[in-house]
Amino acid sequence: MKSLFTSLSLLTFAAALLVPALHAVPGVAGPAPKEAYLIPVKDNWIITATKPGETAALPENLMLIALQGLANTDAPRVYIEYPETWHFHDFNPLKDFYATRYGVKFTRLDTPDAALTALSHFAKGYVVWDHKVRTSINVVLTAAGVLRALVVDESLIPLAEKHGLKPLADFRGQFAGQTDIQIYRWAYDKYWKDCSRDYIIWMGGVAGNSMEPGVADLAIAFHAFVTDLSANPKDTEEIAFHRKLLTELKPTAWIMGWHSYAKDTEGQWITLTSGYGLKAIGLNTFPNGTFMSQIGFSPGFKLTNNNHVTRQSTVVAEMKLYICLVQSDSMGIGAWTEPERGQIPYNWEVGVDGAKWYPAAMEMFTKDKTPNDYFIGGQSGYMYPAAVPADRFPGLMVEMNALMSLMDQHTVGIMDHTDRGIPIGYFDLPKHVVDEYYAGAPDVIGFINGYAAAHTFDLRNGQAMMSYDYYLDEHRPVASAIADLDELARLNPQRPYFMLIHVRESNSIKRVISIMNGLEEKPEIVPLDTFLKLAASNPTFKVRYKDEKPAGKAWDAQTQ
Repeated sequence: MKSLFTSLSLLTFAAALLVPALHAVPGVAGPAPKEAYLIPVKDNWIITATKPGETAALPENLMLIALQGLANTDAPRVYIEYPETWHFHDFNPLKDFYATRYGVKFTRLDTPDAALTALSHFAKGYVVWDHKVRTSINVVLTAAGVLRALVVDESLIPLAEKHGLKPLADFRGQFAGQTDIQIYRWAYDKYWKDCSRDYIIWMGGVAGNSMEPGVADLAIAFHAFVTDLSANPKDTEEIAFHRKLLTELKPTAWIMGWHSYAKDTEGQWITLTSGYGLKAIGLNTFPNGTFMSQIGFSPGFKLTNNNHVTRQSTVVAEMKLYICLVQSDSMGIGAWTEPERGQIPYNWEVGVDGAKWYPAAMEMFTKDKTPNDYFIGGQSGYMYPAAVPADRFPGLMVEMNALMSLMDQHTVGIMDHTDRGIPIGYFDLPKHVVDEYYAGAPDVIGFINGYAAAHTFDLRNGQAMMSYDYYLDEHRPVASAIADLDELARLNPQRPYFMLIHVRESNSIKRVISIMNGLEEKPEIVPLDTFLKLAASNPTFKVRYKDEKPAGKAWDAQTQ
């Protein structure tokens, strides 16, 4: 096979050909490019080698992902090829889908030198982070977005200079001995005035000597401030500064990335961001955001779901056990690519944001769906509805309804784990939140709630709101899960019994099938829209909400 980059001059010429005539913006979809670059990164996210024989590929990977952000700021030019082990593994077939469905011709750049030969002209210089201070990586990403600079560590400086780039900022030694809050305050004073108010990046996730910066391309393209500030009330200085940043964003701003596993909890973080009415899109590992979000559906394509009933349909539940299986946590990190998909009815919590951030992926999933795959919708972004300011909620419902219509979704998934010092597993909704959903989404078939088992149930105007009965942890032995579900069936002897199961996304479908086949009472497994209509036809559940004024230490420990 003839090489596509046998000389530096050919690559430079090809780069010029990839500059589109029309200006594009990440997050705003347009037509697919005819050509683009494909750049692989290594399956190694170690920041610094610390023992004999260990290698650290984060510096090189980070440079390439940040370079993607520079090149994709006004057009989808670069697609990063992540390893098969990457968290969003269901997205791995997407590059082939762009080629076959959209006709994108990819030129592969297998080395950092080849990537810089083709793309270094998108950088105005380079900025250097400090191996001794992990937080300097987030500062250098902020600086790179503002200064339009290549991101390097000291080992990559010769490569940057080989391609004619000059230093624009060097943070080696700058933050020695400083705390994170001191570093972020310095970065705020230096760069915040030039950063976006529409986007902010939380580069959290794994901590220590690893980093998985999948959203770094969005950070660069959006000129976004990059941080991992804590939402833990114990970190008084960080949480105060965290609040300051949130108040200075636009009310419609997006928070991209994820909280730091070393600093706070998901519940603390989303409670805080939801309190400002801001939407979070996870994770920090979210890949190729600048590329995917600039390419809309292929010409003539329309999203379609496997709808089994309508809002007006009449169905009647029989005296039996009905089970509905829901995989949450959106598309990309679940079991979609497994060969067993399609063997039983399975429900996928897609989220309406797929239409904005990865349209082609939604097209790929839609075209690849089996008759047993059903897509569930929900409000835009990750938010806890009980924490959202009341004046923001109606607007969120308008946005949700419009995007659900676009995606042919007719059922709503809800999760609220507003942090009030309550242990994980408490996911019930207060009545006023239930009221808001019924008022804001009168045309959907129904609602489901929870993550672990919850106890919020309602039925109004033929719309059932059901909560999960069971959380299927991927580490729960199959025999134990079967015993759990058999016991649930015995504890709920009245039929029909509607058992809603949350399938943690790391479970395999093969494993779930084996659990279903092992149950004493053979259930009818149904898609969610049918499940909700059946539940509404014979409501053997009791209407129930979260106590609005729980007593004791749990409420007193709430995060404010």
